[in-house]
This record gives sequence, structure tokens and C-alpha cells, in this order.
Amino acid sequence: MEFDVIVLGMGPGGEDAAGRLAEAGLRVAAVEANLVGGECPYWGCIPSKMMIRAADLLAEGGRVPGMAGDSTVSPDWAPVAQRIRKEATDDWNDQVAADRLTGKGAHLVRGKARITAPGEVTVDGQVLRAHRGIVIATGSEPAVPPIEGLKGTPYWTNHHAIEAEAVPGSLIVLGGGAIGAELGQVFSRFGAAVTVVEGADRLLPLEEPEASELVAKAFEAEGIEVRAGAAVRRVSHDGSAFTLEVEDGPAVSAERLLVSTGRRSDLRALGVGAIGLDESARSIETDGRMRAAEGVWALGDVTGRGAFTHMSMYQANIVVRDILGEPVHEAEYHAVPRVTFTDPEVGSVGLSEAQARQSGLDVRTALTRIPDSPRGWIHKAGNEGFVKLVAADGVLVGATSAGPVGGEVLSMLTLAVHAKIPVRRLTEMIYAYPTFHRAVESTLKELSTGR
Repeated sequence: MEFDVIVLGMGPGGEDAAGRLAEAGLRVAAVEANLVGGECPYWGCIPSKMMIRAADLLAEGGRVPGMAGDSTVSPDWAPVAQRIRKEATDDWNDQVAADRLTGKGAHLVRGKARITAPGEVTVDGQVLRAHRGIVIATGSEPAVPPIEGLKGTPYWTNHHAIEAEAVPGSLIVLGGGAIGAELGQVFSRFGAAVTVVEGADRLLPLEEPEASELVAKAFEAEGIEVRAGAAVRRVSHDGSAFTLEVEDGPAVSAERLLVSTGRRSDLRALGVGAIGLDESARSIETDGRMRAAEGVWALGDVTGRGAFTHMSMYQANIVVRDILGEPVHEAEYHAVPRVTFTDPEVGSVGLSEAQARQSGLDVRTALTRIPDSPRGWIHKAGNEGFVKLVAADGVLVGATSAGPVGGEVLSMLTLAVHAKIPVRRLTEMIYAYPTFHRAVESTLKELSTGR
């Protein structure tokens, strides 16, 4: 079959690119082996945040005493599971998304794709050819570590956790990054005894140390055990429980095991060697126009720029404009935002203090605690958090906003880092009172006069 463009992977970015190119009049083949829409709407950002919203309501209900009266909160997982199944269109059915895509004029091809030659893709024996090029948007899958005994056990990935119809009595979360921390806190708040096992020396190892400490203290207060710096030697399952043997510490046992140790892209299975790319690489290298090779574009997780829906959509816009011959503002990655939706919430953008120092920058930092701000004092229960700013050469190069609605406060900091607004100019801005984002003003003042 002949097309102008073949788009591999119908996650948010791939679906957006395929739909827009088809609407522009191109003949587009949209290839997907699983569900149209990808990870985000079915097992990722949307359902997980629905779970988090429910868990946060339980926590807020427990914060009523001492501020607004008395409260008794009893968790019930049933409405959470039901709401997720409804959002996933009747137990993970993608017909609505598929109809949306084909309604824009794209030709949906279901099956496993492999690139077999320049401009050629084979899907379960069917050969597709592209005259303009191929867009690789095949995303990623859970990376399962090669721990002795793990393979063959009924461990959970994030898919199993999202699809859970009941809360286990106990749960080990292997991996204390964003996904592991978020889901661990959810299941804890719904009654599971949760232990988070992280190989690095702290939770959320990609974030500022202050953020790791903040979330670890919150977990401790909620009864979540954190085993950081714990290398797992072996996993066993006796039919009813998992046991993790950990170096330099006691074993950990629980009814369920959630493996949350990152994600990976399988470039070898995709056959990128046929277009001259390295199949052993962790990701596909692209230029500012998202070009990976002649007639080949890549976007989303496979580019290694962050496994975020907002990244894939950002890159998809560049790909579409480049293919259509429209003006393109080349990709920039100095101000990539991310949010970990734990409670407290952690939002960050740009460089951490450590990254900035490793880059050889003349770094200045400042930090303001949310409880010390007027809004934080008013908020009282559940008000833990901080704003940390990292500056060099008079501009912000990184920032972290942790606490209530930390991700929302991050928006102004993302703009400041992205636009390279001088710190001095930011100190001249008017900040609404009393808001959480007003803590940014206090931090800027410290940054201008402090260390």
C-alpha cells in the first residue's frame, strides 16, 4: 500500500501528527499495535491522576479536625476502579479514539510494525510504503530489571496497578521514581501496607535533594516505609506473597510487587537499522526539526527527551510543520517541565543545582519554605513544601516548586526559565497576595541578596 507518510505509534504525539497530516491532505498510514491513544489515556497520566485525586480527597478529609470540625473518612476503592474503567471507554476499548483518527482521514493499520527498508514498513506481513517519510512515535514500555527470580512471577507493572479492582493488603513498590512514588502513596491511602524499595540513595533521585527529603518525610508520616540505597539481589514468590532479598538489610515481603524501574524503547524490534540508525541505542537522536535520518522523523519517548505526554505533543507540532514545509521553531530543551503528583506535589523545570554546577556555571540558589509564606500559614494542614531557584549569569536556569499545587506554581517558573527572563526583572513583577506563587517573590529576593 502506498502513502505519503507512515506514522508508527498512536500515542498522543503520534495520533496528533497523523491526524493533522491527514487533515492537511496527505495520505497517512497510522500504525498501532495496541490501543489508539497510547499509554496516557488508558494506563498513564489520566487514570493515575484520577487515582491520585481520589487518594488526595481522603487525605484532605483527614485534615479537617482542628481546622473545620470533625471528620471520619473510610476509603472505598470500588468507585475509583469504576471511574477508571469508564474513562478508558468500557474496559480499555479504543473505538472512540480510532474513529476520531480515521475521521480526520488517516488510514489506521493495526499490528506490529517493523521498518524493512528506507520508506518501507512491514506490519504483520503487509508492506506499506511512504513517499515522503516515516514518523517514529512508538513510545516506550516498562523496563523490568534482570533480577534473579523476578521473571515468571506475577509482578505488577503500572498497567496492572491501574487496572486493579481491589487494593492488596500489602504492596512492595520497586522503584522510587515519579510513577512508583505516586502509585505507592495512592495504595497506601486506600489501606495497603506499602514499602518503597529504591536502589538510589533517595526517593525521586532525579529531583532536588530537598524534594526527596520532603516526600520521604510525608511518606514516613503516612506509614509508608522507604528503603533507599537498597540493591535487590533476588525475588521470590511462593504463590501468595513476594519476598525481596536486599543487600545490607532485611528481606521485604508483601502480597503484591509493583515494578516501577523506568521505561525503555526497543529499537531493535522496530528495525531502525534498516534506515541506518543504531539499534542498540537507548533512544533515537534527532536534530532541531526532529529529523533522525533522510525521510525519517522521531518524536516522544523514543527520542530520550523525557517520557512525557507534553513532550510528545511539543515534538509532534515540530514534525508536522516540518513535513508540511511550514516555518519551524527548532526544538529547545532547556526548560522542560515535569511534575510528580505526590502529596506534596513536586514540579521542576530546567537544571537542578547539581546539574548546573556540573555544567560549570556560576550558580546561585535560594529556597523559601511554603509554611513560612502567608498562603502556607493560612493553608496550615498539608502545607509542607518549598520553592527553590537556581540561577546563573543573572537568569534562572532551573526551579522546583513543591507543595500544594506545586505543579501549578511551576507554570510561571517554566516561563521564566524558557524565556530567560533576568532575575532582576522578575523581582520587579507584581505577585498576587496571598497566593502560593507569592513564595516565588520571597525566593527571588533571597536569590538577589543571598548566597
